[in-house]
Amino acid sequence: MKNILYALFSVLVLISCQADVTSQDAAGNKFIGEKITMDGAIDLGTMVNKLATSEKFDAKVKGKIDAVCQAKGCWMNLVNDEGNEVFVKFKDYGFFMPLDCAGKEVVLEGYAFKEVTSVDELRHYAEDNGDTPEQIAAITEPKEELKFMAHGVILLQ
Repeated sequence: MKNILYALFSVLVLISCQADVTSQDAAGNKFIGEKITMDGAIDLGTMVNKLATSEKFDAKVKGKIDAVCQAKGCWMNLVNDEGNEVFVKFKDYGFFMPLDCAGKEVVLEGYAFKEVTSVDELRHYAEDNGDTPEQIAAITEPKEELKFMAHGVILLQ
């Protein structure tokens, strides 16, 4: 019985991962996850400044994708010209980004927060990013990071 339940769960996970959660508007913008609007989006620098005085807050932010998980598209990094960087994951592991979207602009809705990332997790992300074994081994300290948990993304064209 346990094996049957495990098999059923596995099939459901595979089906949900393959579900098409992306729609597109007339301008070619792609909506991934929950459908959101661009109204009220702040720039990445404004969000980073607000995180300096707040632990967690709901936000809608616009930024440029620097890197995307090359294994599944299950995380991405946003950057701006001032060198700010924010690590983004997706609510309930419910959707993924296209692997080739680095360099594109996005609008995200969800919440921003600060968190210490463990060495093991940092190494895992470095591996997903395709870093060399030497680069991965050089990660020896946890890191406080600015993060964002998105429930919806607009990939701008």
